[in-house]
Amino acid sequence: MTAILTDIEGTTSSIAFVAEVLFPYARARVADYVAAHREETAAILAEVTATEPGDPVATLIRWIDEDRKATPLKALQGMIWADGYASGAFRGHVYPDAVAGLRRWHAAGVRLYVFSSGSVAAQKLLFGYSDAGDLTPLFSGYFDTNMGAKREAGSYAKIAEAIGDTPADVLFLSDTPEEVAAAREAGMEARLIDRVGGEGDVSSFNEVHATPAKAGAR
Repeated sequence: MTAILTDIEGTTSSIAFVAEVLFPYARARVADYVAAHREETAAILAEVTATEPGDPVATLIRWIDEDRKATPLKALQGMIWADGYASGAFRGHVYPDAVAGLRRWHAAGVRLYVFSSGSVAAQKLLFGYSDAGDLTPLFSGYFDTNMGAKREAGSYAKIAEAIGDTPADVLFLSDTPEEVAAAREAGMEARLIDRVGGEGDVSSFNEVHATPAKAGAR
């Protein structure tokens, strides 16, 4: 492997942290945040209205309730979460085995990337303010749904091209079977993480053995 691409929710981090901490925090603050940051959120609200006419704030709240993977929603959530992280309202959850694996692979010279439905800004916040400290120096790049849907093979092909690797040299880690299937269709190696002991390929990062390519390989 020259690179490892990882999902976040359910893979590096607890689904409960996202569902029970991050989502409610953003939901409770959408209206007030938009009112206080009209210039910064104007483009986001315009994109929401273009997608679904009506009150954009009400639409955003409904999208949160539906766990909609909408790019403008993810962008706004990231902006709201930034305040939460900075104020110390919460820390980003990262499993200890994920922290150890990421540090081990980085030390071995494997380049690390993230692909999540959350915005790039939100990804950097979670790892930057993690309960294990600032993990952002471990990563070489971040990708969100601007690259395409996570269940479409074309998104993984675009990411491989963006990082300068052939898909076969990239290992993708995710807890979602459809994402793993899409990555494999694009030509990547992929492992299904199942932290509850189901039918995944592995149950933690401790079981992922990635042999790095020689230094400088692309």
